[in-house]
Amino acid sequence: MNRLFGVLSRPQRRRILRTLAESNPRQTGEFAPEVGGVDGEKLDRFRVELYHVHLPKLAEAGYIDWDRNAGTVRRGPKYEEIRPTLDLLLDHEEDLPGSWS
Repeated sequence: MNRLFGVLSRPQRRRILRTLAESNPRQTGEFAPEVGGVDGEKLDRFRVELYHVHLPKLAEAGYIDWDRNAGTVRRGPKYEEIRPTLDLLLDHEEDLPGSWS
């Protein structure tokens, strides 16, 4: 449980897992922020965190398989372990605080 909630504690990782719930596999470029007006510095910081923090953490936990060379992410061998919790959160997304997504 600690690992699961540690992974779900960051919006970036929730977005990755939520995106994989919709379609599998995905390109890493699809995980960019959807907020308009993101400047170059924030986008650079996002990319650094994506490639050096979030994707490695999810891959290490087994929730994703990340092919760095191909730039693809797919559900990992342990994805189904977190699927019920992720589905529950997605089903009640409108009841969660705005910072959920």
